[in-house]
This record gives sequence, C-alpha cells and structure tokens, in this order.
Amino acid sequence: MKVSEADKAMVVESTSKSTQLLSPDLQENCSFCGGRHLAADHFKYMADMPQDPVDLIDDLLRMGLYKSDALSLANTLTGVELRKALFLQTVSQGNPQRQQLCNELIKQAGGLDEAFAAAFGHRSIELFNDTIRNSQFTRREFLRKLAIGAALVTLANCANQENQSETSTSPTAANVEKTDLRVGFIPITCATPIIMSEPLGFYKKHGLNVKVVKMPNWAAVRDSAIAGELDAYHMLAPLPISMTLGLGSTAFPIKLASIENNNGQGIAVANKHKGISGPKDFKGFKIGIPFPFSNHNLLMRYYLASGGLDPNKDVDIQIIPPPDSVAKMTAGQLDAFLMPDNFVQRVVYQEIGFIHLLTKDIWPSHPCCAFAASQQWIDGHPKTFAALNKAIIDGASYANNSANRQKIAQAIAPKEYLNQPVPVLEAVLTGKFEDGQGNSLDIPDRIMFEPYPWKSFASWITTQLVRWDYLPAEKAKYQEIGEQIFLTDLARDLAKELGLNPPTETLKVEKLKFDTLDPSKPAEYVKEQIRKYGV
Repeated sequence: MKVSEADKAMVVESTSKSTQLLSPDLQENCSFCGGRHLAADHFKYMADMPQDPVDLIDDLLRMGLYKSDALSLANTLTGVELRKALFLQTVSQGNPQRQQLCNELIKQAGGLDEAFAAAFGHRSIELFNDTIRNSQFTRREFLRKLAIGAALVTLANCANQENQSETSTSPTAANVEKTDLRVGFIPITCATPIIMSEPLGFYKKHGLNVKVVKMPNWAAVRDSAIAGELDAYHMLAPLPISMTLGLGSTAFPIKLASIENNNGQGIAVANKHKGISGPKDFKGFKIGIPFPFSNHNLLMRYYLASGGLDPNKDVDIQIIPPPDSVAKMTAGQLDAFLMPDNFVQRVVYQEIGFIHLLTKDIWPSHPCCAFAASQQWIDGHPKTFAALNKAIIDGASYANNSANRQKIAQAIAPKEYLNQPVPVLEAVLTGKFEDGQGNSLDIPDRIMFEPYPWKSFASWITTQLVRWDYLPAEKAKYQEIGEQIFLTDLARDLAKELGLNPPTETLKVEKLKFDTLDPSKPAEYVKEQIRKYGV
C-alpha cells in the first residue's frame, strides 16, 4: 500500500506527540521522539527502524511500547461521547495551530468519532481481531487510527496540563530529587537574589524549601563546596573558574549557573586621604579586597596599573573578609578598600571615609557574584539544580525592577541576613546616596541584577588571571573555560520559561574605562595591556 506524504507527516507527528502513551522505558531525553537516548543519536537508532510510518507504529505496538492502559481503553471502551466542537474548544485553548493540527488529524481519520472509535472504541476490537486473523490492510488502518487517536488524547492532556500550570505555585515540586536545601552566602548586597528569595517566597514558588546559610568568608565558601557541606553557593564570579582549574586549591569542578549582581562595588577611602584624584595617588596605600579570585582584586589591579602603579610592589593589597573591612578602616589599618557597596556606603554612614569611585565606572555592568554549584552535586540533582537556578533567576528579575528595591532592603536587612541598617541598603539598592564628599547622587544602575552569564565575562576574568600570574598563559584556554564553566544556555532557557527575554548571543565586546576586550582575541588583549602599562 502506498503511503502518501500527508499520511507520513501525520503519523510521525502523532508518534512524536504520543510519548506520554509509551511505556516508561522510552520516556527520557530525545527531543525528536522522547526515547531514552540523546537527540544526537536519534537518527542512528532510526536507521534500522521501518521507514514507512505505519510500519513504525506496527513495530512499536509489537514491542509493547504503547502503555497497557492505552490498549486496555482500545479494547474496553464502548462509545465515544465527545463532539467535535466541544473537543476542539477544549484542546485548542485558543491556539489556532493546535486547532489546525486537530482538524487535520480528524480529517485523516474520516471524522472525530471514526478516529476515537478506531483507536479506543468498539471498532478497535473488530479491527484488532481482523488483524489477528489475516487482514494486513485492516491492521494498517487500525495502526494508523490508533496513532491518530493517541495524538488527539495527548493534545487534550497537554491542554489540561497547561491550565493546571497556570494556577500552580509549585510546578517543579513533584519532579525534583530534593526539596529541602541549604545554600551558602556571604552577607553582602551582591547576594540579594539568593537571600531575598527566602523571605520573599521565590524558593517556595518553585517548589523548594531553602535555608540560606551565612558564611564567614570566601575561603570558607570554597572549602565548604569542596567538602560538599551545603547544596549550592553564592560565589564570586571568578571563583568557579579558579576552583575548576585548581588555582589556589585542589581542582574541583564548579559550574556558574547565573549572575547574582552587576556593578554594586566601590572603592572606599579613609577620610584622611580626601583630595586624591586618581590611581597614582594610591601609592603606599594599604588596600583591602575580599579574596584573590574576585573581580574586586582584578578590577583594583586594573585600576592601579592604569595609573602607572605595580599592584605587587607599590601598594599593600590585603585579603579582608567584607564584614571586617569597615572596622579595619575605623582602626586605621586600611587606607582604602574595594568591597561590596553595602560596606562602601557604611563608611559614609559612619563618617569614617568617602566613596572614591564606583566599579561601574571602571567596567559598566560587570559581574560581581554568581550562583554556583559543584558538578558532582548537579549530576546527582539535575532537576533540583534547574529549579533552584530558575527560582534565583526569577528573584533576580524581581530585584532588577527598581520599584521593588525598598521592599527588598527591608527583607534582607535583618541580623540573619545582612545585619545592616535599612538606610544603608536603600542607598545601595535605589542608587540615591551621599558619597561622603558633600555630594548627593542619584545613580539608578549603581547595582543591577541581570542573571545572564555572558561567556565574555569569563574571557575578561581569565585574561586578568593570566596578567597577574594566577594562571599560566599556556593553560588559558579561553573559549573552553567559558564553554565548560558558564552555563549560559541553561540560564537562557530558564529565563524564557519565566517569560523573560534573555540575549541570544553568548559573547559581547566588553568596554572598560581604559580599554576594550574583543572576546575573540583575549590573548592579544593581555599582551597589549602589559605592553602599554608595563604590568
């Protein structure tokens, strides 16, 4: 029997859309057929399968891959009560493409009652019995209409699930491997999406029960991640790179899932140094940064070098836990620090220092912190990881709306979170602040929360790790580092599921205060920096 192209397209379409009626053995990953194999391997398996779509349905039936309840329905239902108009209204849900598909399927079967009677009603018994005897033509009709009926039922089921998902507040709760989670954070405004998602309910919205755990310093975050003490972490953006590559610690694969904040840092200077104008004036300073593998360190070095200073010789850079930075400046032990803005603003609040520069003026929209987890934990909890990342991206999107900033400041101020005065947090989050030099400023993008992890962020970070001898140049595989560590594609997919509009590109030109990085030429960028500034 010759099968028309329309028949082939119809049956292949119905086969693809009927995976819910297949046995669990084949319900897995393939985006073409729903089978338990990678999409890339789909056509390798298909090469040995029947090319005639009806024969393919025949094989699937013989192999027992249609669920038993589908065949049971086909042998026991004695009537079909659905009418075409009601059925189309239920299935299409106002979607004209779905309605057109249903109409085409019904047309192929010779009518709605014909399709359902053949696939699930009394005629299926007749046709099946005929098939058992000797009628191959009748069998082919049965198989074709079985696939059509299965597709129609699947479409109806999908429409019903869509209605349910619109009102569900925990769509992922039933699917994740683990719902009770502990996520580590450092008490800084950079961690806003991770922290606020607990009191403001974003974790619960996505079916998770998350306890955020305050950590003392970045070394503790790194060591805790390696030991597997918590589920996931707030990390400095360069930290997943340094940990994965084994810089400063044992190599331990970490994935950067999404960016927590952009900008949101600043250079605070003690009041005794009022009047300084640029990086050359920092010579001889004792300068605090939170961690070697931080953009605070890399941006501070970048800034100092632009003024002709060698950060390794002309200043004393010290590693200071962010919560200790204000006390150190108060005691006269620090001349300046580059830290998260809640501590930068705190020196103005306590009248011990002033804001020299916001890091947004060095690298606009630069990443600071990120949400990250170990490859080992992700492998054991893939669905939980996706749900957790999605909740944090959802929270970041909420935080990026300036209208929500005052509410967020109230939520994250308490002792168990940032333990900061609300006016300090409002100054950081709203961008309306005093700089300690007599100026009242209004800078809305002082801090932003754009979760998209551009791979060009990884490129710039890696160039500076090479520049300052943290990473040997021969091991700086720029593209590979970005591809393997920054989960940009997943972040984009999750953002789309939330109705957001993330970028489609993964790389962009990064424009900084003193130069521009073309992510396709990172090695040349480093060489030019060293040639121009001598360090």
